[in-house]
Amino acid sequence: MTVDTKLALSAQEVRSFSQSNNEPAWFADFREAALAQAAELALPTPDKTNIKKWNFTEFPKHTVESAPYASLDSLPAEVAALIDVEGQQNLYIQRNNTPAFSKVSEELKAKGVIFTDILTAVREHSELVQKYFMTTAVKVDEHKLAAYHAALVNGGVFVYVPRNVIVEEPLQVVFVNDDAEASLFNHVLVVAEESSSVTYVETYVSTIEESKGQANIIAEVVVKDNAQVVYGAVDVLAKGFTTYVNRRANIARDGKIEWALGLMNDSDTISENISHLIGDGSVADTKTVVVGRGTQKQNFTTEVRHWGKNSDGQILKHGVMKDAAQSIFNGIGKIEHGATKANAEQESRVLMLSEKARGDANPILLIDEDDVTAGHAASVGRVDPIQLYYLMSRGISKTEAERLVIHGFLEPVVTNLPIEGVKKQLTEVIERKVR
Repeated sequence: MTVDTKLALSAQEVRSFSQSNNEPAWFADFREAALAQAAELALPTPDKTNIKKWNFTEFPKHTVESAPYASLDSLPAEVAALIDVEGQQNLYIQRNNTPAFSKVSEELKAKGVIFTDILTAVREHSELVQKYFMTTAVKVDEHKLAAYHAALVNGGVFVYVPRNVIVEEPLQVVFVNDDAEASLFNHVLVVAEESSSVTYVETYVSTIEESKGQANIIAEVVVKDNAQVVYGAVDVLAKGFTTYVNRRANIARDGKIEWALGLMNDSDTISENISHLIGDGSVADTKTVVVGRGTQKQNFTTEVRHWGKNSDGQILKHGVMKDAAQSIFNGIGKIEHGATKANAEQESRVLMLSEKARGDANPILLIDEDDVTAGHAASVGRVDPIQLYYLMSRGISKTEAERLVIHGFLEPVVTNLPIEGVKKQLTEVIERKVR
C-alpha cells in the first residue's frame, strides 16, 4: 500500500548524515533502504485511535548539536536530582542528540560489558550491533514509523552483557531534551547473553515547556537462556511532541524480563510494549502507570505473546485521566498453539478525575491452546468514595485524601523502580500532574 506522506529528509541527506558519523557501509545502506520503505508503508493502526492526521514525519531539525556536560556538577537541577552523583558508577547522559556524559566502571569493562551510545556502538562493535539491530524484536518493514525510525536514528544506547556476567549496579541513562527544535529518534538495544543479569533504567526529561519536534523511540531487549533483565523507564516529554514509543523484548528459555514503566508525557502518544515469550519457562512481568491531562490523546498497548511451554506473562496497568485527556489502554495476552501450561494474567484499571476525561480499558485474551490458564480484570471509574470517606473520617481533607488514594493507586510501578532519584522523580511528576 502506498501512502502519500511527505518525509522530512531525502535519501541523500540520510546517507550524508551516516557518513558524517563515520558509520560502516552496512548501516548507511540500512538507513537508505529503510527510508525507501517508509515512503511506501502505512502507519500503524492502534485500536480505537485514529492517528492518520497526526504529524509523525515533519520536524524543524533532524539533529541538534548540544554542548556536552563538563562534569556532573554542571547538570541542570532537574537532571542532577535523578542521579546519585557520588555512587552511580555506570551512567550515560544524552543531551538532545549529543552524547553529553558517559561513565562506565573498570569492573564492568573488564567483564566485557558494553555500555555506550548507539552510534559509537555501530562504529566500534559493528558486527554485534548488526546481528541484533531491528532483526528480531522489531522489524523495519512492520509499518511507516518503524522504517522511518530505522532511517533517522540519531541517538540511543547499546548494552551488551556477556554470558554468566551479573551486573550488580543498575545502568542509568538520562535523555535530556532542552531544545524545542530537537527530534528524538532514539534506539535502545539491550542484549543479555545466557545466564547473565542486568538492570537498565532510562529517563526522558524535558526542561522546556513545549517542543516542535518528533519523538520516535524504539527499544529492543534480547534475553537469552536463563538471563534476567529489569527495564525501568520514566518518560516525561514536553507538550508539542508527536510521540511514538515501541519497547519490545524476546525472551528465551527460562529467561525473564521485568518492565517498570512510568509513562508521563505531556504530548500526544502512541506506546507499544510487547514481550515475546519464546522459550519454555520464560517470564514477562509488566507494570505500567500513566497520567494524562489537558487535551492529550494517548494509546497504550501492552502485549505478552506466549510461544514457549510453561511461560508466564503478567500485565498490570494503572492510569489516571484528568481535564479532557483521552486514553486507550489495550492489554493483550496471546497464547499460541503449542504453548501448553502457559499462564496469561492481566489487570487494567483507570481512574477519571473530571467529567471530560476519558479512559478505555480493553483486556483481550487470544488463546490457541487448551492446557493453559488465563484471566483478566478491568475497571474504569472515579475515585472510590468509601476510601475518601475513610480517610476524611480521620481528619484528612478531601483534597489530601484524593491525593493519597491516587498515589496508592499508582504505587505498584513507583516502588519497582530501582534507582531512588528516578523513583522520586516519578513521584514528583505524578504529584504535579494530578494536583
